[in-house]
Amino acid sequence: MSDVDLSGREEADDEFIFGWDDSYQIIQCQGCESIIFRKTHINSEDIGYVEGKDGWEPEYLKREELYPNPEKNRVGLSDDHLLPESLNRIYSETLGALNIGSPVLTGIGIRAIIETVCKDKKASGRTLNNQINDLVGQGVLTQEGADILHKLRVLGNAAAHEVKPHSNAHLGLAFDVVDHLLQGVYILPHHAKQKFK
Repeated sequence: MSDVDLSGREEADDEFIFGWDDSYQIIQCQGCESIIFRKTHINSEDIGYVEGKDGWEPEYLKREELYPNPEKNRVGLSDDHLLPESLNRIYSETLGALNIGSPVLTGIGIRAIIETVCKDKKASGRTLNNQINDLVGQGVLTQEGADILHKLRVLGNAAAHEVKPHSNAHLGLAFDVVDHLLQGVYILPHHAKQKFK
């Protein structure tokens, strides 16, 4: 709809010291059609690493802020009381991190939710990768579901080990997947057992 790009550079003695780029945009959601203000920021000091063809490669980290934040005040599962206590606790904490705009903690929390599901279902394997695959063997997940959880595992690893913040869009979708996982593994089976005795 509309945007403004600003940038700046500081130099001393013909030596580059610091640079930054900010972008301000008014955008419209293609789904709900709400109008949102978006600011993105990149600077020369904020560098992370991503896995590339030749190993880990440096990448400038882009920070994104949305006003109003579409993920703020996200409501959790209505039947979260049906989750095991430890799972309910990490789910609530992760939802809180998402709602206050803490992307790194949200990413770590999403990974912790997956780990807690694997532990609760006694998935075998030394790594989270193997445990997710074991959930398929147990019939807890479909292979497609496991493939999606592997993507969330990688997202959580980047948050935990690289302190990499993910965008609101990525985290919102990841939380949708978590909600779907918990509905399918815990909540719907409980209701089905109660209704179809």
